[in-house]
Amino acid sequence: MKRKVTKAVFPVAGLGTRFLPATKSIPKEIMTLVDRPLIQYAIDEARAAGIEEFIFVTARGKSALEDYFDESPELETSLKKSGKTTLLETLRQTYMDSGAIAYVRQNRAMGLGHAVWCARRLVGAEPFAVILTDDVIAAEKPCLQQMMEAYEETGGNVVAAMEVAPERTSSYGVLDIAEDMGAIVRVKGMVEKPKMEDAPSNLAVIGRYILLPSVMQNLHRAKAGAGGEIQLTDAIAEEITAGNPVFGFRFHGQRFDCGSKAGFLQATVAYGLARGDLHDEFAQYLGDTVAMLKAGH
Repeated sequence: MKRKVTKAVFPVAGLGTRFLPATKSIPKEIMTLVDRPLIQYAIDEARAAGIEEFIFVTARGKSALEDYFDESPELETSLKKSGKTTLLETLRQTYMDSGAIAYVRQNRAMGLGHAVWCARRLVGAEPFAVILTDDVIAAEKPCLQQMMEAYEETGGNVVAAMEVAPERTSSYGVLDIAEDMGAIVRVKGMVEKPKMEDAPSNLAVIGRYILLPSVMQNLHRAKAGAGGEIQLTDAIAEEITAGNPVFGFRFHGQRFDCGSKAGFLQATVAYGLARGDLHDEFAQYLGDTVAMLKAGH
């Protein structure tokens, strides 16, 4: 019987060097996309998928991220006095119940696989989700919820996947497909950042995973051996060798790479235009700006 997935791991220990100098003093995960931090988008997606326990793998300098989920009595009092009930409700949505969140430290940066492995004791012998906050996915039905529904059908390990241009495969883990069933593909191998000519497909893994607890055992063996970066892709590929199924899931939605400046700006435009309170003014500005650029050429 498939076990329900109620735990999610959020690897948030990275330094965010691509966003210096901003990340000198604030964790990248609380940089704001319109008016909500990246981490809030990830948490909301996890909640919609039925996640009840949220495990953050953090590092030195991330205390502002931990503070973000605390209650804020002074701010609540101020908003109540001012009659700002809508803002008060928005504020309360950021609170997390005591005990719902746990933090573990990654004391050395040794790759995504190592970060996930750091959460092994909190995950225990249960299937679990992994969400990378850099990947923000705009979708009518949240991506992880779509994946949970697929997992109900398939069991095994499920990774989110999307088609990328062949010249972009060297930036991703790429799936070697055994059987293409449309939204779901059965995977026979995974290759981390292959050259374009060596890529087995153009179906790339992005930052959403539903994984069996045996993946943690694979990571543990890697931790005991290699001294370099420990790749999550390798630990998932080992599942195939061991006879545990791995599926790729083509999700419905648009993914933005908020780990890059260009991706963050694209997400800002998309999410800004999607907001009823901002759309008209923002669309007008963008239209005027594009017209001026064209006139300049």
